[in-house]
Amino acid sequence: MIKIERPAWIKDKKVAPDFEVIRNPGWNGYKSFSMDKGCYVLIRTYEDTHEIGVAVCYHDHTILKEFRGRIAQEIYDTLLQFDREHNKGWFTVMEHAAYLGKELKKAEIALALSTAYVQE
Repeated sequence: MIKIERPAWIKDKKVAPDFEVIRNPGWNGYKSFSMDKGCYVLIRTYEDTHEIGVAVCYHDHTILKEFRGRIAQEIYDTLLQFDREHNKGWFTVMEHAAYLGKELKKAEIALALSTAYVQE
């Protein structure tokens, strides 16, 4: 029988028969990058209103909509809900949606600390 490495934080949970720990081999932003065919986003902070803005753009550089809010979660929730309800298909790559969440949180923290936000 093969001994399964069981993470210490798993206490009273069962693990699947094929459970395994998959370790990240390292990440290279250039090699791992793939452009989303649906859209790209521009994110900025508005210090005067303490808001974050997300401009959704087509690849021909046309800005379609800007979503604004103060909290990362409310912005991406509103944006993704709009995308779903209007069948826009803006986010076709999961990594793109994850990137959006990461960058929105960075912008939220920058506003809270009154520091400059720079989008990656």
